[in-house]
Amino acid sequence: MSERRRGEVFCVGLAIQDTIFSVDEIPREPVKIYARERREVGGGPAATAAVAIARLGGRATIAARIGADATGNAITDELRGEGIDTIWLRAFDNNRSPGAVILVDKKGERLIVAYVDPDTPTEADWLRPETLGGALLCDLSWPQGALACLQQAKREGIPSVLDAEITRHPREVVEPVIAACDHVIFSRPGLAQFTETDSIEEGLGRARRPGHKVVGVTDGADGLYWLDGDALRNVRPPRVEVVDTVGAGDAFHGAFALALSHGRPLAETIRFANSVAALKCTVPGGRAGLPTPQALQRFDPTLDLNWIVAR
Repeated sequence: MSERRRGEVFCVGLAIQDTIFSVDEIPREPVKIYARERREVGGGPAATAAVAIARLGGRATIAARIGADATGNAITDELRGEGIDTIWLRAFDNNRSPGAVILVDKKGERLIVAYVDPDTPTEADWLRPETLGGALLCDLSWPQGALACLQQAKREGIPSVLDAEITRHPREVVEPVIAACDHVIFSRPGLAQFTETDSIEEGLGRARRPGHKVVGVTDGADGLYWLDGDALRNVRPPRVEVVDTVGAGDAFHGAFALALSHGRPLAETIRFANSVAALKCTVPGGRAGLPTPQALQRFDPTLDLNWIVAR
């Protein structure tokens, strides 16, 4: 990989506008409650990963579908304000931009209700970047766009990362995306949905495909589990006082892809991504907690971050 492309990550998937309510407790039955705080902030796995990459000193491009509406304008403005290239962020007339309502309780756990306009075009024939840079990151919200870019990543010989979160798409649609990616990292619900088992080890075994370099799953405070041959490995993140877990998985995937774009070894990549996700959880407000290299160095002085700051 050329030096020029290190630190460049092309992100494909969901860009959404989140309304986050801080509540004492997430209701378990129909009831009216009052929130302690309300925030409006951009979200979405691919888009938040792009912000994480930019905050960490990388160069991120986002490819996503939004509506030509006020929400779409807000999504675009926030991403551009973070220094993200939005040339492939396409606004469709007569479609509504994605949105979500998120409840976050006192323990930092969250309940998400998301909406994506079902009439938004799915074709990816317009998505033809000249190059993807140093790494590709995808989520499962737009399988057609992800698959097109995964095929391009193979041609360019760059690493790819998939945020395999729970999805509304049927298995036969997401299967080719999962099979085409180098590093597939599920959320715990995403792995259970795809493999139809709650067992991490059994699920990873069912999900693994011949082309995978890494197949793993993030599990909150337990960190990352992945298969090393037939052995199940685990690396836990630093312990923190959790305030808000919104965006933690996105931060992990963004940091993981950024490290791969720099050619960092797997053990270092996992430790880096774990630390980024953990530090994010200490600040409320979704993207507000995404750290800079300076904040990350203060959080864990033993991390070697010279490969970031020496860009």
